[in-house]
Amino acid sequence: MPVQMELKRIIISEISERQIILLREVDDGSNSQDLRSFPIVIGIFEATSIDRRVKNIVNPRPLTHDLINSVIESLGGDLQDVVISELREHTYYARIRIRKDGELTEVDARPSDAIALAVTARVPIYVAEDVLEDVLNEMESD
Repeated sequence: MPVQMELKRIIISEISERQIILLREVDDGSNSQDLRSFPIVIGIFEATSIDRRVKNIVNPRPLTHDLINSVIESLGGDLQDVVISELREHTYYARIRIRKDGELTEVDARPSDAIALAVTARVPIYVAEDVLEDVLNEMESD
């Protein structure tokens, strides 16, 4: 069962190519002290794109994630959500889930692009429970 997460923080470094986004489990009100979170390392372009969307900075021309969202809508689909679905050899994998005419289509994506698209379209971000457990276990062992 996927766990709904929220983008909690974006850390942009001007001296490093590695940027960090922090995802945190959505607080359902039951036990906010035990919310799980983890970082994902992303590139500067994706971090900047996500940051601009969070701050509601409008670009004069569509950027890549705006374009993808427009293409989905123009073809009659709705972005339902994004899911970080796998962790293989320290690499995350994500799926963009698009609903059209009652059918759900999943498209492979980098997590950074999927999260940027989720922020653009204001749809939920999910992480597969086994991915969340694996990354938290890995963080504890470091």
